[in-house]
Amino acid sequence: MSHIFYVVGSYALTVGICLALTIWIYLDGRARQAELKTLEAQGIRRRSASASSTQDRNA
Repeated sequence: MSHIFYVVGSYALTVGICLALTIWIYLDGRARQAELKTLEAQGIRRRSASASSTQDRNA
């Protein structure tokens, strides 16, 4: 029983860090998607989009 607080605390800290990272990645992904929408609305396209359309024309 003397180590139970250490073990439970370690698991709680690990779960907290994993949740924080998951939330951070989710929110960052949403922010990047919003930035892409803003850039595409301004007429700026991704390089991969122009490369695939060029390949379609050559086929």
